[in-house]
Amino acid sequence: MKKLFALFIIALLTVSLAACGSSEEKGSSGGESKDGNKKLVVGASAVPHAEVLEEAKPLLAEKGIDLEVQVFTDYVLPNVTLKDKELDANYFQTPGYLALQMEENKDFDFVSVGEIHQEPIGIYSKKYDSLEDLPDGAKIIMSDSFSDHGRILPIFEKAGVIKLKEGVGANARVEDIVENPKNLDFTTLIEAKLLASSFESGEGDAVAINTNYALEGGINIKEDGIAFEGSDVVPANLVVVRSEDKDREEIKTLVEVLKSKEIQDFIKEKYQGAVISVQ
Repeated sequence: MKKLFALFIIALLTVSLAACGSSEEKGSSGGESKDGNKKLVVGASAVPHAEVLEEAKPLLAEKGIDLEVQVFTDYVLPNVTLKDKELDANYFQTPGYLALQMEENKDFDFVSVGEIHQEPIGIYSKKYDSLEDLPDGAKIIMSDSFSDHGRILPIFEKAGVIKLKEGVGANARVEDIVENPKNLDFTTLIEAKLLASSFESGEGDAVAINTNYALEGGINIKEDGIAFEGSDVVPANLVVVRSEDKDREEIKTLVEVLKSKEIQDFIKEKYQGAVISVQ
């Protein structure tokens, strides 16, 4: 009986220790690293955001911050995990998307702490050299994200191929098109992360693609892009945190490093104008 009891105690201890080990391996936001540095966990899209953060790692380490980058392939989970306190910050979204997400998710109490870079949305085509060249009834593929529509449709309006309802601006939707002489067919059922593969497989006559996914998908932006947002209207990509964390010193240091000359030079050199630093 004593032997059985001892074995039972050993089993309990083993399970308890395994659980502790599992929790530590999983990690959490905030806290300190083993070397005594402050730890920051930031969620980001793979390109260019995670690449920029990787470049910032040694600069942050010099300032006593160990940065862990978690890469996401969609636009939903980075905000969910930030809300759940698995991240200290995320870096992937624009003001329009952030506002829409907070409107749809009342438990998202987030705030932007810095504008880092801009990514002009582009219209890409394997068949035509300009929006004016698009034929009657051409199929235009856009993402299913409403916040993107208000950026994409004005590109077509500026080229003179559609006209939008007066005053809609960045809130434009397909139903706000009041003149469409070419009868362009705007399709809005595809996730943003799948747009590059849609383009490469020849779907549609033109595809509107977010720059981060165009870069990630290996698209030749200069060769295949036929129209882009004007630099005066491109929204910035933000570092976003929970409101309660906006004054944390580590967060302020993160933004300071991401806006430093070293990172600005890296962005300019690596992305050759496809990504633009916010001064």
